[in-house]
Amino acid sequence: MSLARSHLGLLLLGALLTLVLYLLLPAAQHQQRLAGTRPEEGKRGWRAANTTARTGMARGEPPVFYREVSAGSPARGTARPGRPDVLFLHGQAFTSKTWEALGTLVLIAGEGYRAVAIDLPGYGDSPPAEMVATAQTRVAFLDHILQELHMQRPVIVSPSMSGRFALPFLLAQGDQLSGFVPIAPVGTKDYTAEQYRQVQTPTLILYGDHDTSLGAQALESLRHLPRHRVAVLPGAGHACYMDKPEYFHRALLGFLRQLK
Repeated sequence: MSLARSHLGLLLLGALLTLVLYLLLPAAQHQQRLAGTRPEEGKRGWRAANTTARTGMARGEPPVFYREVSAGSPARGTARPGRPDVLFLHGQAFTSKTWEALGTLVLIAGEGYRAVAIDLPGYGDSPPAEMVATAQTRVAFLDHILQELHMQRPVIVSPSMSGRFALPFLLAQGDQLSGFVPIAPVGTKDYTAEQYRQVQTPTLILYGDHDTSLGAQALESLRHLPRHRVAVLPGAGHACYMDKPEYFHRALLGFLRQLK
């Protein structure tokens, strides 16, 4: 009888301890969130490796989501001296997560550059915005994003659909960029050869050799940029950075390293 009572007492004590831990756990998690920490922060340095945040576009406009990787730096940190920030846009079927999943952000940050990828309005985690319906408003949008992210003279990487944002910005404010990397962007025929000749921004024209439509079309227009070089990725289609990421990364890093 006494043995049974002892077992019963131990079971009750165990149940009581479990209940106490269950009640205390949410409070501990809440305090942890207030402190702005995560369980793995001290072990893996998650903040330095990958920081995500939201930045407002303009008063009354929805926020834009972005992913940032800075080598050992806090959010909105600076690149190593002499190395420009790199802003990654995306194509219609992709988001900022593409550059994260591809390892591009970590790779570029590991070379000492501040790497940021944004979700354009209406894509990924960014809600639609009527203010980007024209080329002029898209220029204003990118200008505001650069200010919000404290990016001075960055390099813009612009694949496919994002050319609707990057190309008008290049022609209007190309002197604010250290470099431009168009990857078979759309909208190149909207501008004349003379307009392209006025741009002095160093440019790396990238496309896959299997992209015989938009890639070749974009090259026909962008070759009028005075300070351009061309990199054709073998065995790659329209999203050449997805098909051949190792060739893409090599070409991009080679271009970044030669910028002054």
